[in-house]
Amino acid sequence: MGRLRGMGAAAIGLALAAGCGGGGSPPPPGPSRPRVVATTTIVGDLVGRVGGPEVELEVLMGPGIDPHLYKASAGDVRRLSSAHLVVANGLHLEGKLGEVLAGIGERGVGTLAVGECLPADGLIPLEGFASLHDPHVWFDVGLWSAAVPCVAEALSELAPAHAGTYRSRAAAAAAELAALDLWVKERTRLLPPERRVLVTAHDAFAYFGRAYGFEVRGLLGVSTAAEAGAADVQRLADFIVARRVPAVFLETSVAPRFVGALREAVAARGFGVAIGGSLYSDSLGDPGGEAGTYAGTVRANVETIVNALRDGEGGG
Repeated sequence: MGRLRGMGAAAIGLALAAGCGGGGSPPPPGPSRPRVVATTTIVGDLVGRVGGPEVELEVLMGPGIDPHLYKASAGDVRRLSSAHLVVANGLHLEGKLGEVLAGIGERGVGTLAVGECLPADGLIPLEGFASLHDPHVWFDVGLWSAAVPCVAEALSELAPAHAGTYRSRAAAAAAELAALDLWVKERTRLLPPERRVLVTAHDAFAYFGRAYGFEVRGLLGVSTAAEAGAADVQRLADFIVARRVPAVFLETSVAPRFVGALREAVAARGFGVAIGGSLYSDSLGDPGGEAGTYAGTVRANVETIVNALRDGEGGG
């Protein structure tokens, strides 16, 4: 039901794109490739996997960019406004970009928020906000796979001549994600339950924890826009010492100073916690590298987590 509602919103946006002319609206796509802008590298990977060479794809935010804090430039607004379709994560991930996305939708650009295509009962509510959900849905590979047909249908509405190709690629992508989800479950089972404690720079891994059996703690909140207070650092340091957590993790899109302060607080308690490595949270790695794709990022993160928590000892 949640996916159908998401597709309804997509169809409305695409109908607007096709039916409005002038006033800065994008031209209707002809026989050439439709122009699609994805907000993040993670969303871009999904669109590229389904759209392939039949789509002219541009990704707004590059590797290592924090979408919570991203501010659109004048050039970004022009790119978004001239697209046939803009695909975002949604669920308020692109916090400061939200007003821009709403504005271009009103001007007739097709918009699709893939997070809002997912089953509503699969989303994690934010504590204290009944109508808001954690936007980091891609960390549950099985849940993320539900966004694949949503993208295929949106692209098919935009370019019906390629609909069969999009749907064929979507089926292949769904099968690959099912295999990846199984691999993550098998790999994380190498850790005994008491070792499955994941402490990171910000609270981005709740979906990962729920899907794969980890207790997850983040120093910053779900959005990196909020600073961690001294009490937050001290509370998490107490938790690390009490649970004898061997390693904590940096994130590629979050400044390392937050985790540095946490380690200092842990050391002041006579316990040593290692840096387990750097995780890809809100962005993929560099193109062409091992983490340059969604699947590569998932595998890199899981290997980093499992190796650090299995081998690390911690201690005074």
